[in-house]
Amino acid sequence: MRLLIVEDEANLARHLRRGLEEAQFVADVCGSVEAAWQHLLASTYDALVLDLGLPGEEGTVLLRRMRESGLPTPVLILSARGTVDDRVAGLNSGADDYLSKPFVFSELLARVRALVRRGHGQAAPVLQVGDLRLDVLKRQAERNGRAIELTAREFGVLELLMRHAGEVVTRTMLADHVWGDDYDTLSNLIDVFINRLRKKIEGGGGARLLHTVRGAGYVMRQEPH
Repeated sequence: MRLLIVEDEANLARHLRRGLEEAQFVADVCGSVEAAWQHLLASTYDALVLDLGLPGEEGTVLLRRMRESGLPTPVLILSARGTVDDRVAGLNSGADDYLSKPFVFSELLARVRALVRRGHGQAAPVLQVGDLRLDVLKRQAERNGRAIELTAREFGVLELLMRHAGEVVTRTMLADHVWGDDYDTLSNLIDVFINRLRKKIEGGGGARLLHTVRGAGYVMRQEPH
């Protein structure tokens, strides 16, 4: 799952990114309304964490622009402005939740996860393709009752593939949603992770679920008997 952090205070932005990535999100960071808008035009995000006191235009400007353009991405405002009037104004501008600074990171993480679940329209997302199950909340994978140990990146690749089961997932989609700005387009990381996943999900036997579509990408599907 991919997040955009819009925060101009560099130390806080680094802290947020590190904590969210340790929680197995992919996080991009920018520090202004215009930079955030360009990110939103170029990529799809599961949620935004948005400061209000940004240089130049206020964070509420971005919120209004998003909602007026029909962009439904869930937004958590994270701001030092913590009065009731501030919270009401932020929510009325189009935010989905509001958290005041200073904050406890565990609460922010819980709120972000709740927004992402709400955005996917699932209270307890469990993805399934054939006998392969992926519990997004518990971060657990199993096939036919056999637990499958996954690294954070492997989990991200598998989650994207299973959310788009039956559809071709391109290498660009995988790079954007799992590695974000850190992906080196000259590397073979995606091939390495696809091969690892195949061994882990198909090593215990059973039908092949992860297929390569030459020249296009990959698809998760159960082949008919």
